[in-house]
Amino acid sequence: MTAQLIDGKAFAATVRASVAEHVARLKSDHGITPGLAVVLVGEDPASQVYVRSKGKQTLEVGMKSVEHKLDAETSEADLLRLIDQLNNDDSIHGILVQLPLPKHLNEDLVINAIHPSKDVDGFHISNVGLLGTGQKSMVPCTPLGCLMMLRDYHGSLSGMDAVVIGRSNIVGKPMAQLLLNDSCTVTIAHSRTRDLADVVRRADIVVAAVGRPQMVPGDWIKPGATVIDVGINRIDKPEGGTRLVGDVDFESCAAVAGAITPVPGGVGPMTIACLLANTVTACCRANGLEEPQGLTA
Repeated sequence: MTAQLIDGKAFAATVRASVAEHVARLKSDHGITPGLAVVLVGEDPASQVYVRSKGKQTLEVGMKSVEHKLDAETSEADLLRLIDQLNNDDSIHGILVQLPLPKHLNEDLVINAIHPSKDVDGFHISNVGLLGTGQKSMVPCTPLGCLMMLRDYHGSLSGMDAVVIGRSNIVGKPMAQLLLNDSCTVTIAHSRTRDLADVVRRADIVVAAVGRPQMVPGDWIKPGATVIDVGINRIDKPEGGTRLVGDVDFESCAAVAGAITPVPGGVGPMTIACLLANTVTACCRANGLEEPQGLTA
C-alpha cells in the first residue's frame, strides 16, 4: 500500500470534540442546549442499532436527545402529527426520521413535512434546492463528511477534476453539488456511463457511492488520486462468515492512489458526527448566532 490512509474514525472524533465545545459555549454564554429528535418507525434491526448510536453520541457531546419509537403499523397521519409537534417545539433544533420507513408510508411526504430549518438530514426539497443554487442550506451528512475529509487533506479543492460514481439523492447528487460549489470540475458517473473506467481515470478525486461491492479496481485510478469510498457492503468470506467492503477494491486502489478511505473506519463514522454538527448549526441559525466554523459546507 502506497496511499495515505484517511482515518474517518479519528476525524469524526475531532468533529465530535468541536461540536462538544460549541455546545458547551451555547450553554454557558446563551443558556441554550441544542436538541435532536430521532423518529424510528418499526423494528428494523439495523435502524435500531443506528438510532441507539445516534442517541448515545448526541448525549456525549452535551446535547438534548429525544427518541420517538413508533409501531410499524403507525399511520401516516399520526407520524405527520408527531413531526408537526416537533416542528413547533423550540427545544428541538434537529429532526431526523430514520429511513427506510414501512412501505405504507410515503417517504417523500414525511421528509418534506419536516421544517427545512430542522431538517438535519438535508433531504427536504427546499434544502436540495438551496444547495443546488449555492445558497445556505442543511447539507446531507454523508456528503458533508466526505467534503470535510477532502478539505482537510487537500486544503483548497479549486480546479480539481472530480468524479462521483453514483447518482442517489442521498449521496451522489449532493456530493457532486458540494464539489461544484468548491470549484471542482465535476462528472457524475453511474452504471450506464459509457467507458466508465476512462472517465474515472481522469479524476483527481474519486467518490465511489454506487452500492456495488469492490466495483472500482485499482487500474481505474489515476496515480496519486484521492479515493473516497462511501460504500458499505457485506460479502461472504472464503473461509466462512462475512466481512465489510466498500465500492472500491481497497488493496489494488491503495497501491495507486495518493490517499484513500478504508471500509470500515472511513466515511461511516463521519455520518453521525456530521449529524451532530448539523444540529448545532441549526441551533445557531434558529437563535441568530454565529455558525460554528469548520462544521458546515
